[in-house]
Amino acid sequence: MHIKKLEAGGLIHTNIVNRNGTKQKVCTLADIDRVLVMPKRKFDKKQYHEVILPIGHYTDMQISPTCGIATKNEIIGEFDNPIYFMDPKRMYAQILWFGKGYLDYTIPNFVNNNCDIEEISISLELSSEAPGYNDNWPSDITFFINDKMLYTYTSAGEFADRKGIVTPSWWYDNLSQYGLLKTLKINKQGTFIDGMYCSGVTINNLNLSGITWKFRISVLCDALNVGGLTLFGKDFGNYPQDIIFRVYYKSNTNNEKYDEDNIYLCGQQPLLKEY
Repeated sequence: MHIKKLEAGGLIHTNIVNRNGTKQKVCTLADIDRVLVMPKRKFDKKQYHEVILPIGHYTDMQISPTCGIATKNEIIGEFDNPIYFMDPKRMYAQILWFGKGYLDYTIPNFVNNNCDIEEISISLELSSEAPGYNDNWPSDITFFINDKMLYTYTSAGEFADRKGIVTPSWWYDNLSQYGLLKTLKINKQGTFIDGMYCSGVTINNLNLSGITWKFRISVLCDALNVGGLTLFGKDFGNYPQDIIFRVYYKSNTNNEKYDEDNIYLCGQQPLLKEY
């Protein structure tokens, strides 16, 4: 079927030949020059604001041990004492963990009132928090925006079978080394994790009219699997990134189209490409 289509399009020609006592069909490229021009699809201009959240920039917290927090170079305070989560040095934290509770992050709303928010994307590296470490230690980690529960993700465990790609060399071998990179997206169709539909909460359910939003990461005390949470910053784990909070929006007064090769940042000239 494919050969017939190529032949009908003038790209190849075929001949029946006798070879080794059998008849065979031989396909040959046509003696012509052809250029295939693939048209690019056009979309509404896809603008976004991006906020990079270091993991220590939480604005409220309530946690229980086991717990700990460290910068790229040192442990902050001592293990299993939640008071050190309020140490000013927490702003430089690159790894933190706790048994149950929550962390709240305040997200500035940079989207103008004349824009329609189409999607929120949150990317972060995380794992469970086990005594020592255990790659089979499930933990139910629940995400909220403005007190609206988005989804409860069950982390498989805490991983220390090998050194994390960006984990500092001084870090203890018997403590968490890396996590899994998870991407949570909320749009007008629902909530998705790593591209898979996971709940019916849409962007319209989140009350996004305020100048700031509250993003909460929690391990609820009544969860089925209270297995803790470990968060990794750009200098710990496998992925050199902090929490990336991205808001895609469309201006209600601008119907321009854009080339799908370019993503625009804050309405400026194209700065990067997404693949």
